[in-house]
This record gives sequence, structure tokens and C-alpha cells, in this order.
Amino acid sequence: MFWVPFLLVTWAAAAVSCARLCLAAVEAAQPVSAPAPDRDRELSLYEAAFLAGGPQRVTDLTLVSMHRRRRLLLAHTGWATVVDPDPEGADDLERSVIGAIGPEGQSRIAAVRATASAADAVRALADRLVAAGLAVPDTARSAVVAALRGVRRSTALTVALAAAALLLLPAEHAPDARGMAWFALPLVLTLGCLVIARIEVHPYTRWASPAGQSLLTKVRPCDPLAAVAIAGVHALDDPALRAALAPGPHRRR
Repeated sequence: MFWVPFLLVTWAAAAVSCARLCLAAVEAAQPVSAPAPDRDRELSLYEAAFLAGGPQRVTDLTLVSMHRRRRLLLAHTGWATVVDPDPEGADDLERSVIGAIGPEGQSRIAAVRATASAADAVRALADRLVAAGLAVPDTARSAVVAALRGVRRSTALTVALAAAALLLLPAEHAPDARGMAWFALPLVLTLGCLVIARIEVHPYTRWASPAGQSLLTKVRPCDPLAAVAIAGVHALDDPALRAALAPGPHRRR
């Protein structure tokens, strides 16, 4: 019966992670104290970018917009260079990008993206969308995502401990068929929880609320900037610009 502690650990992990997900889902489903969303309003490209892909999508849209207007040069090697050093910029988001590049006028795109995505301008945009009932509050979304991650880890832990109990323990102490059936129960619990979460909780892991999703469907990617806002940098036709903004390592200069 040396395998019983393994079983108890799997049960504890499954119960705690599933309970945490249920609590996070209930909290996320609580109505936000915001006025009823205007379902006839038109989203700006920045708003559409945030609702479709979050802060990083907003920064990518800003970078592409500035590159197209020759304010920035985005090289395929992964560097951003300021061409027009006007510190005022067209709006707060462009000013945050210029500030993220720094006084030298050149920086790695990955560093610019990380800094600008966390800037006050993006947070203000997020706050406006949450207040309008179009975006999921960051705390609710983060709690649900973390809880889902915990359930997935519990699933992996159950499989790992069941395999360890079967393969590593001496034959006389390893679980028999009935013992393995007990290991299957927490696995069924966590997998079932993930399946239900896919249907019931999935809307709360997105950036856009159901009302925001409804408005997003009305945005047509009829130009390159709208395509970036909705689908991200992979929608760009320019392969060099796509390579500059694609995540992953770039060659150093």
C-alpha cells in the first residue's frame, strides 16, 4: 500500500485546482458595475486591437502605423529606429513607443514591445474598455487563466504519480488494477473540469467581454492596419515587416 500517498497527493491536487477554477469562474461571471455597452458604437483600431489581442496587439498596431508613416524604421533584424523624432507623437500610444525606444533613437523591438505594452497609455485604454463593459477585467481574466493552468498541472501530476507508483515501486507494493482505477478518478475529475471550462469559462480568458466580441465581429480588416488589429502581425503582407515583428530571436547587429 505504499502507493496510497501518491494517490492522496493526486486527489488533493485535483480537488484544490478544480475548486480554485470554480471560484475564479464564479468571480469572473459577476456583473461589472458598468453601463450597458453601446452595441451600435464603432471601435477604433486601438480598441479593436486590445479586444482582439490585448496590450501587445495594441503596441504592434502602433509600431506598424508609425512604420507606415515613416516615423519608425522596423528592420527585419529586430531593431526599431526613430526616423521622425517628434516627441509629441500623434497620440499617447505613439509617445509611449518613442519613450520606450529611448533617447538614443534605437532599440530592440522586443524590448520596445514589452515596455510600451505596460505603459500608462495602454492601461488607460484597457480601463476605458473595462468601464464600458467591452473588456474583461485583468484581475478576473488572470485568475481564470491561472486556475486553468493549475488544473492542467494537476492532470499532468496525476498521470506522473500513477506512472511512478506503477513503475518505480516494487511489484508487491505497486497498485493493482483496482488501485489504478482510483488514480483514474482524479484524472476524470480534472479532464472533465477542463472540458466544461472550455465551454463555460473560455469567454473569461479572452480580452473582450461578450459585448466586446460582438463589436469585434463588425470590424472588417479592409486595410493593413485593421488586419493587424484583428489578426496580429501575421496578417501583414510585407515579409520583412512580418519578420521584424515576429516573436523569437533575431540576428544581432
